[in-house]
Amino acid sequence: MFTSETNKTLYEQDFYLWIQTTVKLLQEGKLEQLDIANLIEEIDSMGRSEKKELKNRLIILIEHLLKLQYWIEEKECNARGWRNTIVEQRRQIIYLLEDSPSLKSVLDDVFLDCYTDARNDTIRKYQLPSELFPQESPFSVAQILDADFIP
Repeated sequence: MFTSETNKTLYEQDFYLWIQTTVKLLQEGKLEQLDIANLIEEIDSMGRSEKKELKNRLIILIEHLLKLQYWIEEKECNARGWRNTIVEQRRQIIYLLEDSPSLKSVLDDVFLDCYTDARNDTIRKYQLPSELFPQESPFSVAQILDADFIP
C-alpha cells in the first residue's frame, strides 16, 4: 500500500517521480496519500520563484534603460543591443503578469529596490562614476512597462 510516508521517501530519492506521483494522487483524489508538507513547500517555492523572476527581469530592464538614457559615451555603439534587451525584458515581464496577475501588486512593492539594485549593479559592472545615474528612479513603473517608452 502506498502511503504518505512512502511519498515522503520518494521526495528525497527521486523528485521528478515524486511530482508525477503527487499529480496522479491529486487527480485520483487520494489526498490521504499525499506528502502534504513537501507539497506545501514546493508550492510556496513556486511563488517565490515567480517573484524572483519578476525582480530579475525588472533589474535587467532598468539597467538597460539607465544605460540608454545616461551612458552617452557608449550609446552610439550599444544602443541597438540595449533596446533589444529592453524589448525582450518587457515582453517577458508582460508574460509573467499575464500568467500571474497578482504579481502586479508585487511590482510596485519591489520597484524601488530593483531600481537601486540595477543602478548599483550597472555602476559596479562597468566601473562607472556613481553620479552618472540618479539616486532616485527617473522612470515610473508605467514608463518601464510602456512598450513605446524609450528614453
